[in-house]
Amino acid sequence: MRKIIPYNKRLVPLARKLRNNMTLGEVLLWNEIKNKTLGARFNRQIPIDEFIVDFYCKDLQLAIEVDGESHHYDDQPEIDSIRQEKLESLGVRFLRFDDMDVKTDINWVVREITHTIQDLKPTLSPPRRGIYKANAQLP
Repeated sequence: MRKIIPYNKRLVPLARKLRNNMTLGEVLLWNEIKNKTLGARFNRQIPIDEFIVDFYCKDLQLAIEVDGESHHYDDQPEIDSIRQEKLESLGVRFLRFDDMDVKTDINWVVREITHTIQDLKPTLSPPRRGIYKANAQLP
């Protein structure tokens, strides 16, 4: 069963605005992960708690962030770290990619996301239909 993480409803208009004004890196990545292309459903610009994450898969509790130029200056790296720690304490897992990596090597980014999805997806064990003896004859 999916864990529901509360969010601040006042963030919804801002999230909608961000969806309509995505960066080039976000658009490129969205085109690769939308419509369950990688086997998991992602939404974009989703409020979680008091924050908005770039992309989020509710079933896997996986957030993907594309860090643009502004994430490298002033106090932003520390702010991002505090924000990520808070969301991780709520059970959210994170993948962070630099905007330039998305723009210049989208295939690598998609492979990283695909590997993470495969690691996080629950695997179903085949049903056990009894115990067979190694030398038993089958009918």
